[in-house]
Amino acid sequence: MEFNLEGQEFVELNRLLKFLGWAESGGEAHQLIDQGMVMVNGQEEYRRRKKLYSGDVVEFNKMECKIL
Repeated sequence: MEFNLEGQEFVELNRLLKFLGWAESGGEAHQLIDQGMVMVNGQEEYRRRKKLYSGDVVEFNKMECKIL
């Protein structure tokens, strides 16, 4: 799966989870991140508003998304 920034510099991790449908709400996205269930570039990520740039890879529940 890929996510295109469409001219934006970055996307925040919690918003990405909602955009992709991996979380139904911001609250759920925060819980997933807080519980260490989301990985960015192969490492657990606990920062809810981590800025994701082109080339970053996000993983959750055996799904993967590359930021373009």
